Amino acid sequence: MCGIVGFVGDRAATPILLDGLKQLEYRGYDSSGLVAVDDSGLSLFREVGMVDALVDSVPETLEQTCGIAHTRWATHGGVTQSNAHPHLDEAGRIAVVHNGIIDNVAVLRQRLEDEGVVFKSETDSEVLPHLIRKCYTGDAMAAVREALTHVRGTYGVAVVFADHPSLMIAARRGSPLVIGLGDGESFIASDPQALVKYTRRVVFLEDGEIASVTPETVSTHKIDGEESSLRVEELDADYGAEEKGDFPNFMLKEIHEQPEAITRCMRGRVLEIEGTAKLSGLELTARDMARLRSINLIGCGTSFHASLLGAMAIEGVARVPAMAQIASEYRNRNPVIDPEGLFFAISQSGETFDTLEAVREIQIKGGRVLGVVNSVGSSIARTCGAGVYVHSGPEIAVASTKAFTSQVTALYIFTLMLGRTRTLSPVAGREMAADLLAVPSIVEGYLAKPGPIRKAVSLLKDARYALFLGRGVSWPVAMEGALKLKELAYIPCEAYPAGEMKHGPIAMLESGTPVVVIMPKDSVREKTLSAVQEVKARGAKVIMIHTAGDSEAISLADVAIAVPECGGLVSPLITVLPLQLIAYQTALALGREIDRPRNLAKSVTVE
Repeated sequence: MCGIVGFVGDRAATPILLDGLKQLEYRGYDSSGLVAVDDSGLSLFREVGMVDALVDSVPETLEQTCGIAHTRWATHGGVTQSNAHPHLDEAGRIAVVHNGIIDNVAVLRQRLEDEGVVFKSETDSEVLPHLIRKCYTGDAMAAVREALTHVRGTYGVAVVFADHPSLMIAARRGSPLVIGLGDGESFIASDPQALVKYTRRVVFLEDGEIASVTPETVSTHKIDGEESSLRVEELDADYGAEEKGDFPNFMLKEIHEQPEAITRCMRGRVLEIEGTAKLSGLELTARDMARLRSINLIGCGTSFHASLLGAMAIEGVARVPAMAQIASEYRNRNPVIDPEGLFFAISQSGETFDTLEAVREIQIKGGRVLGVVNSVGSSIARTCGAGVYVHSGPEIAVASTKAFTSQVTALYIFTLMLGRTRTLSPVAGREMAADLLAVPSIVEGYLAKPGPIRKAVSLLKDARYALFLGRGVSWPVAMEGALKLKELAYIPCEAYPAGEMKHGPIAMLESGTPVVVIMPKDSVREKTLSAVQEVKARGAKVIMIHTAGDSEAISLADVAIAVPECGGLVSPLITVLPLQLIAYQTALALGREIDRPRNLAKSVTVE
């Protein structure tokens, strides 16, 4: 959600800034802009729409060697050129790009207007260059630091001054920023993805830090003035592996990357002979796990659905009370924290604002919280200090696919490890390990022959409403399928446990309504069948995801999509695949934007 890129060095800045913005397009945005700086002043360019429009508006002859750029996702103010970033002070000598939300913007804006400042946008961000100008007496770092002491809310900011054409100032509170170190040049970005073409040596700014960035030097301090240590890290080799290859878009590529992603997540962690698993990043001993009284799994959107599956597995297999929590609600309800429990914060990006704030609330109250993330060096990973990297590789499409299956896999690995410290026998442990290790080949086999997906699309693409049903572990899968269809195809739909269907959603059914049912062969199959009969009696059209060879399921379905047989617990890793393909193909049939659906962002870093 929004993107920041900055460069200072001895070569033209604008090609690097524009390329960096292109690398961040997957995060979601609706306008873009950049400013190039030299001692004669600032050259500002802003456009509504895709970065390509900005590329077309920026002259190729610009030679300035310092600049900052931004992609905006509208919060305060509409999608207009004047609301796009960067924003300038009235003298046109200071420029700011900003990710985040300023909570006290009304007070700050009124104070500045009372002093004669004329605002040119509706954004909260525009108060920043004017505040910095008010505090500026020649020392750029001091001015930015002083201005930020008046700001309440979240921010990742990059600032340039015409008076200091070889200097960038960066600061963060709640919104990520990373500094890249090159040979005689330096970079700023909100995501390392924008930097890997130029450098893999980076410094992740910590919350409450401000940095002075020149071509040759980087220094960091706390915003309150205390000096902080500079820790240079090397980016993982996974960063930058973002080419589509032979696929038409990133989403389809990432769907087909799931066998390898799941394999990477399990590699060296699932021990079939011993019937157990290990996750050394958790820093938990067998005694620690034996003493756990409860487990809470916290996430948003797709990560919440993975949390639901993790909680079901932990409670059912390891016999530890477990609950999935929606992060945005959890952190706002003053939760009671069990100091003898364990908390997992689950996020693909590791930057999800609501999840990160939940982590901080848990830590304030003495809870132990571990991260389950995909992005190395992310805020959640750094704040937790321990956890699990799911190793799914870069996920560019906004609609998550391989990150979901990798998150579920990681939680199942933890379940196996925990279960063996509790009540799970060696024999049952080996069975679960074997089931997990079989998943990648099963996924690969299904994706090679996915079944009549296009027949399902024909029932869904013109629907006014669709219902998704599942029971047991198939209920979170139904939720994930409904979310994908909403995200990609913009079709109104909802998901319910099959047993709850008659407690309300059945009122929505009429002749021809598509109902997607996830019904693998498991312990609740018979109960799901009764819900299917009720659906059929109302004239609905049933799209059935079922285990291959289930003749009864086939006879009841209008469209029957078979998946290979597998262990009951791991079935969500298989049954979610046709739902991903259905959403993808439906969106394609409707002419939707696949990788960047409207109004959505890959990484939600604001409230």
